Amino acid sequence: MNFIPERMAPLRARRMGIDTHHEPTLYLRAESPVCRSEGFESLSRILATSHGDKSIVASLNIITSDLIADDEVGFSEAAWRRLNIEPDAPVWLSHPRPVQSLSHVRAKVYGHSLNQDQFSEIINDIIAGQYAEVHLAAFITACGDEKLNDDEITSLTRAMVESGSRIDWQLPVVLDKHCVGGLPGNRTTPIVISILTACGITIPKTSSRAITSPAGTADTMETLTEVSLSLDEMRKVVGQVGGCLAWGGSVKLSPADDLLIQVERALDIDSEGQLIASVLSKKIAAGATHVLIDIPVGPTAKVRSQDAAEKLAASFRAVAEQLNLNIRILFTDGSQPVGRGIGPALEARDILAVLQNQPDAPNDLRDRAALIAGEMLEMVQQMKPGEGKRTALKVLESGAAWNKFMAICAAQGGLKTPPIAPYRFALICKQDGIVTNIDNRKLSKVAKLAGAPADPAAGVEMHVHLQQRVTQGTPLMTIHAESVGELNYAVDYLSEHTDVISLSPAESIDDTDNDNDKEA
Repeated sequence: MNFIPERMAPLRARRMGIDTHHEPTLYLRAESPVCRSEGFESLSRILATSHGDKSIVASLNIITSDLIADDEVGFSEAAWRRLNIEPDAPVWLSHPRPVQSLSHVRAKVYGHSLNQDQFSEIINDIIAGQYAEVHLAAFITACGDEKLNDDEITSLTRAMVESGSRIDWQLPVVLDKHCVGGLPGNRTTPIVISILTACGITIPKTSSRAITSPAGTADTMETLTEVSLSLDEMRKVVGQVGGCLAWGGSVKLSPADDLLIQVERALDIDSEGQLIASVLSKKIAAGATHVLIDIPVGPTAKVRSQDAAEKLAASFRAVAEQLNLNIRILFTDGSQPVGRGIGPALEARDILAVLQNQPDAPNDLRDRAALIAGEMLEMVQQMKPGEGKRTALKVLESGAAWNKFMAICAAQGGLKTPPIAPYRFALICKQDGIVTNIDNRKLSKVAKLAGAPADPAAGVEMHVHLQQRVTQGTPLMTIHAESVGELNYAVDYLSEHTDVISLSPAESIDDTDNDNDKEA
């Protein structure tokens, strides 16, 4: 006969109103009898159980003041939402079972390869809330810096797909696309989806929020319409208008990816293996059959050389082939930002300008979106090379893409006006010259210090492009911020990194370049 220990007396639940971001945290007084009897220490992982066997695993903080009573257990906001109980509800605390999958993480830290079952155990424990953020950080770093081979990336992708919802549209062709990032302002997706759905193609687009960039597609679209759609709402929108522009996290496609992204963002890490698993798991879960991957290549983009781009493309193709996914890789120019806006609302204004065929719309964003949409059309329709882009441009010019975008926004809750930041700082050119370099990474840093993407109106507005002639007094860029403090952070960084935009004296450029300079 097994001996079952007597259950400790419960503590009363108290909501502390403390924001610990996504990390569930509990609080106990050092003098609490439960704290002493269980041997809990600060940062211990503890199991909290309430009526109905609802439970969470959380990190513990010890309080030495009288902020809470001895018979209370305090909850952070994240912990309170996850356990979903009432104030003063009884809560029992105990040590959780050891997380066995952490042994696989340790194996990966020491350079061992993992198999499908091991990745599945890790992903399932992550979704179950068994991993603290420090464990997630260990897993992310163990898989970074090319530490995953193609078989491991495939196994991780499968594990992430199987961990969440999956949509079957019952259609032979469902298109999707993704840009690997690293290029500020490259917000082509809303334009591409508008063009393709106007061409009668089903494209249920789910997008991520920013990881290391000043804005993700979901962040930008959230300034224009509702993006947090449920799975049923997403199906309804796609049924009505043929496509959507939703946040992938709200429909719980590959939910482990959203938990990993939160820590990747804090670490400012976006490793290639996890990038591939993240992208392809969400495409497969969303029901895509054909996917275009846009890889911008440039000296300060995420992918800095053509050799690196080819290597990344080869891994994408290898993993996609094992997962029976049709894929096309498109290498694009990553030498400078796209459009004028960098940050959610600023990028949204560029999107509207292109879709509305405004005379001052950024031509580079328009051309890049048409190129990508054209390539996707050629993936699934019998077209000659270049015909897809010509078709995409006609759809844009006719206003059909704009009409479809308005229909998508209406179906998702209505079209909104992007916010405007109240505080600005303009960087003024001090001498005549020609723009010879724009550092994408440092430019993104300026936009993030200004508050993007958390502050939707924050970011950077670009006024120049590479090879453009400028004169003294010309504004090169304008920083937008929602608070004075964040504006000062961005301006201080800019003043210390004067090579964000580099100029050469105009007289040092050969006169044969004049035509190109004027065109730029």
